[in-house]
Formats: sequence, C-alpha cells, structure tokens
Amino acid sequence: MIRIRFSDATIDRTRIAVSPLSEAVAGLDLVHRQRDRDRAPWPYTDWVERAREVLRTVPETAPLRVYAQLYGTDHGRPTPDVFTPVPLGARPALSEQLEAVRRTPPALAAEQFAKHYPEGLPAFLEPYADRGERAFGLLADALEAFWELALAPYWPAMRAALDEEQLLRARTLATAGPESLLDSLRTPASWDRPVLSLPKPRDSVLNARDQRLLLVPVLLMQDTMTVSTDHPEILMVAYQARGSAVLAGSPAPAPAGRDRLDRLIGPGRAAVLRSLTEPSTTTGLAAALGLAASTISEHLGALVETGSVSRARTGRRVLYARTPAGDSLVALFAEDSASTEGRDSAAAAS
Repeated sequence: MIRIRFSDATIDRTRIAVSPLSEAVAGLDLVHRQRDRDRAPWPYTDWVERAREVLRTVPETAPLRVYAQLYGTDHGRPTPDVFTPVPLGARPALSEQLEAVRRTPPALAAEQFAKHYPEGLPAFLEPYADRGERAFGLLADALEAFWELALAPYWPAMRAALDEEQLLRARTLATAGPESLLDSLRTPASWDRPVLSLPKPRDSVLNARDQRLLLVPVLLMQDTMTVSTDHPEILMVAYQARGSAVLAGSPAPAPAGRDRLDRLIGPGRAAVLRSLTEPSTTTGLAAALGLAASTISEHLGALVETGSVSRARTGRRVLYARTPAGDSLVALFAEDSASTEGRDSAAAAS
C-alpha cells in the first residue's frame, strides 16, 4: 500500500488533464500484464490482440521494451518520470508530449536515475544515461509508431470518452470540491482525508506538499492507478476512466443470468440505472456501456418518466442523475446488482 498524504494546498490546487502519452504507456503496460493470457478480458480483448501484433511485427517499436523492464510484473517500485512526462496543459497533443521525451535534459535524467536507483543504474537504462539524446529519440519514434498503428484508429472515440470524463470530473470539482472528486474516482484506491491510499505490493508513504495535484483519466488503465512523483511542482495521479467500452471490437459477453433488478425494470434500464453512480450525459453512458446513444437515450427516457432518474441542463449538455427513488431501487437489490462495465453493457443492449 502506498499512502499519499496531501497538504491542504495540494488538495485545493487539483486539476484534470488528458494525456495521449499516458494512454500509450498504459496500453503497453496492459499488454505486458496480459502476456500469460491468450486473450485479454473484454473490452480490451481486440485492442490487446492488435497491440501485440504491432509490437511483434514492427521493428521500430523495439525500444518500447523498456516499459516492461521498468514496471516489471508488479509495479513494485517508483520509476523515473522522464519515460512518461507530466502533461503541462489540460489537453496536450501527442506531438508535444513526444517532443518532451525527445528533448529530455541529460541532467534531469541523471537526477531521476540517481533518485530511483541509488544502488546503481540497471544495464537496460544505461543507454539513456550515456547516449540520452539518441536513446530518448528512438523511444519517442517507437511511441509514435505504436500510436499510429495501435491507438490512432481508436483515438476519436477514446478522446470523446475522455472529454466526457474530464467534463464530469471538472463539474464535480467545481460544485462539490476536490475532496468529493477524489472520493468519486473509479479506482481501487481509497480516500480518507488527507490520505489517498493505493494498493501496491510494498508499503510506502509519500508526503505531497507545495505541489499541484494533477488527475489524469486513462482508458487503458485496467483496475490500477499510478503516481508520478518527480516533478517539483506537480504530483500526477493517473486513474482508470469510464468509457473503455469504446475499445471493444465485439459485443460484451452475455451475462450469466438476470438479477432481480433486471427482472423488475428490464436488463437495459437496469444497466443504465446501475451505471449512474454519478451524473453523466447520454454520450458518456454510451461510451461507458459500449452502446449506441439512441439505445441509451431510450432507456433514460423511460427512467426519467418513472422518476428513477432526473435530467438537468448544464451549458450545452444534459446531465442525467439517479434520484433518491433510483438510489433506493439499486440499494434494495444491491446484493445481486453489482455493476461492471462488461456485464452492464451486455444487458443494456437487450
């Protein structure tokens, strides 16, 4: 367990950003963690297969092995942030982030290597210390090649899902404050002011003072959360975003059977109602459940009519939220209505 103790100043300076580079690196880690499985779980199944083929057949991606070597099998130790630089804007372009990798200052790399490897630099990182300009340049080229073949075809849909996530998190931040935002993150972490605890193989404590907290939603981050600690002014926390169903190339597996909430209001409406753990738009729910917006809209219309869901306009978007009646329905059937993206998306199609 890693426990991050935030100062009030850090909590109050929370911001949100989308990072294409973080998606690429998380995708590489996802492929690595699925290396002993023939097929990755839905909704990552087809994407992981595509990414594996790219890594296997495209020689230019060879430098990307460094990420598997950095992370190993359990993310047991912090790693230098120079391999995944903190985004400096809310929506940086991939080209900007790759340029930051290419132009990694030798002094910065040396400083982080000394911090993370006081026992001595591993052999696989020596090229980044001895011939940094060339090594980081090749790494950026490899990331670009991987992106074009494995991620670019999915990016428009991914970006729409991430924009939705960014919008909803920003709304929570503005209306309920940073503590509510941290408490609402869809991750295996837990928030108990002023400590954010993340499941990790080794115990450690991190004190975050006089820094900004930057939250980065990542669709390819499966059931995990990462922390980047090397930037002197920014602590970056990347977490799993809703909407990974946009990566699926096939329908979700059919659920084993209907629970009582399914039988009461129908599997599609039940799936949508369970998914409204926080306010969302039709587009956001469609991305989260991997369904057409028209299908989601139909289910939402019925739920609004029954008083289980409310509808409110925020700017140009319409947000849907569970009402107390909707909360009661879900709570009443909580023992057999546990929500997962894969299960709910299959039900919602019904």
